[in-house]
Amino acid sequence: MSEDNKKAKSTDAKQNGEPTANRQIVVHAQYIKDLSFENPNAPEILMESPNQPDVEITVNVGARPLGDAQYEVMLNLGAKAKADEKALFLVDLTYAGIVSCPGTEAADVNPMVMIEAPRLLFPFARAIVSDVTRDGGFMPLNIQPVDFVAVYQHNLAKQQEAAAETTQ
Repeated sequence: MSEDNKKAKSTDAKQNGEPTANRQIVVHAQYIKDLSFENPNAPEILMESPNQPDVEITVNVGARPLGDAQYEVMLNLGAKAKADEKALFLVDLTYAGIVSCPGTEAADVNPMVMIEAPRLLFPFARAIVSDVTRDGGFMPLNIQPVDFVAVYQHNLAKQQEAAAETTQ
């Protein structure tokens, strides 16, 4: 492929919203930042056969710059399970990673950090939540995959609303 064709392909891909070849993300470290599991009604709840539990799951993503073009990305997964209005368990996990985006244009860094990094961290966080609920005496909680593009867009909309309210 000639150099002109490569440039055209890169430009076309960028205009179509597809990632370009020079965008990458490097995960330097990943770790549990905070983990909490509560089993408030044990052992009674474990001796009963409760009805199908109602599980509420929350997902939040945050990031902060660390310097040297590195960012700490924090993926927070929360889960609350109830059956018959009785709490079964509460899980709160903040799983974090240190990432960088070498070769990525400045305008593309925020989406890379807030979408791609959580996408890479999620399977590990999901496994931890599953293990903790199993070790707490319950069926393992398997959280379905998360659309981090939708989470990113939701967070952007909330930021824009907050900015609009402060300017009024």
